[in-house]
Amino acid sequence: MKTVELHALGISNLKVNEQPVPVPKPEEVLVKIEAVSLNYVDLLVVKGLLNPNLELPYIPVCDGAGIVESVGANVTEFQPGDKVATTFIPNWISDKPTSQTTDYLARQGLGNVAGQLSEYKIFQVNQLIKIPVNLSLVEASALPIAGLTAWNALKYGNLQAGDTVLLHGTGGVSIFALQFVKALGAKAIITSSSDEKLERTKNLGAYFTINYKTTPDWENIIYKYTDGKGVDIVVETVGGSNLQKSLNVLRMGGHISVVGLLDGFETSINTLALLHQQATIKGMEVGSTNDFIAMNQAIEAYNIHPVMIKFSPYNRLKLHLNI
Repeated sequence: MKTVELHALGISNLKVNEQPVPVPKPEEVLVKIEAVSLNYVDLLVVKGLLNPNLELPYIPVCDGAGIVESVGANVTEFQPGDKVATTFIPNWISDKPTSQTTDYLARQGLGNVAGQLSEYKIFQVNQLIKIPVNLSLVEASALPIAGLTAWNALKYGNLQAGDTVLLHGTGGVSIFALQFVKALGAKAIITSSSDEKLERTKNLGAYFTINYKTTPDWENIIYKYTDGKGVDIVVETVGGSNLQKSLNVLRMGGHISVVGLLDGFETSINTLALLHQQATIKGMEVGSTNDFIAMNQAIEAYNIHPVMIKFSPYNRLKLHLNI
C-alpha cells in the first residue's frame, strides 16, 4: 500500500512510500482510506509549528474517510463495508471536555498517532464513526474537524431561527457554518477579500456579504445592517487582532466562538467593551463523539452536502516531487 510520509519538516519533505497492508488485532478495525480533508492544523504539523521535535518519518493529516475492510474478532461496532470517518478527539465521547479526554497525544495526525495519508490504516473503535447516509466518502472526510467545529460553534452560541451570525472568510469552518445557519433558519453575514468567493457564498445562502479589503469600515456596515443591534453570534476563525473587531459588532449579550488562529496565537481585547457588551467569548476545539452523532443526524435531516475541492494527494505529491 502507498503512504505519504514526512521525512523532515516542511511540505517539500513529504514522500510517497510503500508499506505492507496491516492486519487488525482482535480490538482493531482495518479501513481502506478513500479520501482525506486538509485543515490548517495539518500545515502547522508539517511545518513543525505544533511540535518542532516531531518524530520522523511521520504520516500526517488528521481527517479522513473510508470503507471498513475487516475487523478484529472482538469488534462489534463496525463490520466490513461500513462507510466511516475518523474522530479527531477520540477519547472525548460525551459531556464536558477534560484534560484527559482531550489529550493531544491521542489525536490522529498531530504527531503522536499516525494520520490518514495511507491507503489502508488500523484504527481503534473510538477513532471512527459511521458517516451520514446522504454523503459520499469525499464529503464525509471534511466532517471531523471543519464540520464539527462549525456545528459546535453555533451550538454553544445557542443558535435560534432568525438569529444573525457573522462568519469570517470562506474556509471550511465558515462554509460549513453557513450551511448550518441556513438550514436552521438563521441569517449569515460573511466576509472575504474576494468578490468572486463572496458571490459563491450567496449561492450557498449567505444573507449579506462584505469585502473587508474594499470596505475597511465593515464594522459600521454590519451595525447599520443589523439596525444598530449587532450580530447574535460570531464564529471567530481568524483570532488575533480580529477578535476585537468581532466584539465590536456583537450585540449585547451575544456569543463569540473562537475556533481559529490564522492571525496568530496572541490577542488582546478591550475589557471595558467586553464588560459593556456582556459578551460570552468561548474558546473551543471541535467536539465530542456524541456531538458528531448529533451533527450527522442534522446533516441527514437537512440533506446538507459539504462544499469540496477534490484532488488525489498521491498524484499531487508526485507532481510536486517530480517522481
